Amino acid sequence: MKELTELKLKVLDLLNEDARRSPLLLATLIGVEEEAVKEAIAELEADHVIVKYAAVVNWSKIEEETVTALIEVQITPERGRGFEGIAERIYLYPQVKSVYLMSGAYDLLVEVEGRNLREVANFVSEKLSPIDSVLSTKTNFILKKYKQDGIIFEDREEDNRLMVSP
Repeated sequence: MKELTELKLKVLDLLNEDARRSPLLLATLIGVEEEAVKEAIAELEADHVIVKYAAVVNWSKIEEETVTALIEVQITPERGRGFEGIAERIYLYPQVKSVYLMSGAYDLLVEVEGRNLREVANFVSEKLSPIDSVLSTKTNFILKKYKQDGIIFEDREEDNRLMVSP
């Protein structure tokens, strides 16, 4: 793993807050030349430290409905490859949004997205469960997202109550 310079760490932190920030704005916020920021970003992209720029979307605000499930998967590790081969087999499915190796009661946490409950259920029963190394699955459907990636989705009303002190 490569050690990152202070400049690169600052660039990453600021882009993580808002990926739309221009190199000029980043340079101004950090206090360096714009060319240094452009070079840092190019190196971070080339080294696959920055792998994608993405928007955080509150999908509940639009008409198109999707269903997201978090599936807890217990597996038997493969000889010589451990969890890697099974994780790869799972993350290659287009329905799979994320796969995490976990500590605790299960081995992998798999985030799956579908158009409806039946589509997710079919994925679990037809694709995920039949994998030889999969011992068990437990599917948890996300009912509502309140916060994701540090972004609060709820429209909160301001508290206008008067403060009462003893």
